[in-house]
Amino acid sequence: YCPKWVAPNVLTFSGFLFTVFNFTLFAFYDYYLYASSDDKPQYPPIPRWVFALGAFNVFMAYTLDGIDGKQARRTQTSGPLGELFDHGLDSWTTMLISVCMFSVFGRTDHSVSPLRMYFILWNVFISFYLTHWEKYNTGVLFLPWGYDLSMVGTIIVFIVSSIGGHKTWKIVFPGGISVGVMFEILLYVTAIVSSLPVVLWNIYKSYRDKTGKMRTFLDAIRPLLPLAVLFAISTIWVVHSPSNIIEKDPRIVFLAIGTIFSNICCRLIVSQMSNTRCELLSWILLPVAVIAIFSFIFPSIDLVFTYILAIVALLAHIHYGTCV
Repeated sequence: YCPKWVAPNVLTFSGFLFTVFNFTLFAFYDYYLYASSDDKPQYPPIPRWVFALGAFNVFMAYTLDGIDGKQARRTQTSGPLGELFDHGLDSWTTMLISVCMFSVFGRTDHSVSPLRMYFILWNVFISFYLTHWEKYNTGVLFLPWGYDLSMVGTIIVFIVSSIGGHKTWKIVFPGGISVGVMFEILLYVTAIVSSLPVVLWNIYKSYRDKTGKMRTFLDAIRPLLPLAVLFAISTIWVVHSPSNIIEKDPRIVFLAIGTIFSNICCRLIVSQMSNTRCELLSWILLPVAVIAIFSFIFPSIDLVFTYILAIVALLAHIHYGTCV
């Protein structure tokens, strides 16, 4: 039950704050993502109560995110602002929750490297972005079941970790596949099987039946360009960083790229809601390109540039969110 005087956006933002608190909590106890790695004894394991609290926070975030739309319809306050607020914060949450999950498995034994985690994040980003690209062209938001499954799965993983600790996941399946790698494979397979084909099929049907926006081909794929540019620049920077920035401080890299992704996604959401042409490139891509270039020119202060990028991205995204 939720009183009618509670604004739907308050529920949305409250749920997001639970996610931010989770990210901050895990960063405090496991900033470098070594706490669940047995071969790094100098980093103490994450206390089990942190996983229990993490499960509660994800449950609250998931619940509040699920009832905000019902509250809006109940109070007759549904509108574009609520959709932008809801889905815009969800685009940021994709990074926050994924990085918290990475703490369960660690970054060395029985898990994946930070670089592989970087590509896992991009898999999540693209799956989320495609859903809104689909609405941009069809006018209908087809919510995939993968979101609910991932949230429930995260809660279960945190609960199990709170009972048995991180060692619960130190299992190797036949073929030498660890639980961490199994999760990696599962994410890629679900994206290929259930996300991309469904999106393309729904867009094709909207053109076939003439029920969508009927944009030209170039206008239809226009929103994909800023995402592709961000992926290209950030991947070249991360993979070829002279100081191997992804190994030095993966968390700050994930935060910076995830925030910029969220900003690009929010701009797409605004375009789809206002039925306007999506902008070709956003200015927020410029700092990424500049920082990437500077990191090759001044490799000794690559980490400093990364922190600057994260701060600029955070401030720019918050400014965008408060001014739109």
